[in-house]
Amino acid sequence: MTDPNRLTLFYSPQTRATGTRVLLEELGAPYDLHVLNMKAGEQRQPAYLAVNPLGKVPAIRRGDALVTEQVAITIYLADLFPQAGLAPALDDPLRGPYLRWIAYYGSSFEPAVVDRFMQREAAPITMSPYADYDTMLGALEAQLAGGPYLLGDRFTAADVLWGIALSWTLDFGLVPKTDVFVRYAERVTARPAFQRVSAADAEMAAQHAAAAGG
Repeated sequence: MTDPNRLTLFYSPQTRATGTRVLLEELGAPYDLHVLNMKAGEQRQPAYLAVNPLGKVPAIRRGDALVTEQVAITIYLADLFPQAGLAPALDDPLRGPYLRWIAYYGSSFEPAVVDRFMQREAAPITMSPYADYDTMLGALEAQLAGGPYLLGDRFTAADVLWGIALSWTLDFGLVPKTDVFVRYAERVTARPAFQRVSAADAEMAAQHAAAAGG
């Protein structure tokens, strides 16, 4: 009999969904993968658009609960498995900073990085969600400099989100390779959960490319 509370992760390799799968591994959470071949355009088919009209991964389903948006998924999963200790409790002084930096990823870092990648001019500082690129990145670097993790000595779900994001953006040259960023990204991606998912992703991505004729 299928467990109605078992998690399903809508997934495609080497996408933002990779971070969610790493988080599930870090949490020790049981889950099933619903794999989409994005190279074949499966994320734009009606079946998946009924899950997420934006055609983006990740998405998580648990019973009747459907959660999209990487930031929301990070908070949801870490709270769902408190025994893993990856989310400060509501009365923990770190809870506020934890939520702040998870939200910062979606509201400031991603828009800034996309503008940088597209080589387009940012909005005026009074309208931009991230002020300006250098200010946004400087605040993040200052926070990480206290290390070893985002909130000091405590590793949380926020580090999964940020460690993987910085690893990718460093590789693409969208973030400068400062010691703080490089060492932090290396610290997170050296963890066994990331290594397992990364190896599985490489194999899956190759299969998808072959199936799509790439």
